[in-house]
Amino acid sequence: METTKIIIGYAIYLPVALFLTYYVSKTLFKNSKIYMLDIFKGREEIANATNKLFETGFYLLNLGFALMILEMNLYEDSYQRLIEELSYKIGGFTIYLGLMLFLNLYFFFRGKRKAREAQTEERLVFKA
Repeated sequence: METTKIIIGYAIYLPVALFLTYYVSKTLFKNSKIYMLDIFKGREEIANATNKLFETGFYLLNLGFALMILEMNLYEDSYQRLIEELSYKIGGFTIYLGLMLFLNLYFFFRGKRKAREAQTEERLVFKA
């Protein structure tokens, strides 16, 4: 087996995985600030800090997973096998990123719902 194709595979996979992680993270956490502000009742400092912690965790989980699945198994010495392996790796990682995105959205919506419930309870207590 020629190690050149494996190195080519790594040289393609790693930048793609890093870029996808960066793009999804920037999109998610730029847009999640509004949810955090709502959850924390406009307290910008705590909303931004919490958002940054979520973002850091997102990077750690996704980059860790991308590196964990880095191994290339090229049993055949062909470019066809390299492309198939890359499509499997990148496709699988993209699906994983999508699941992580939706998991984060679930947490944001759940936090928003809990904040709204707490607000409703506060109003009921003040009325009583």
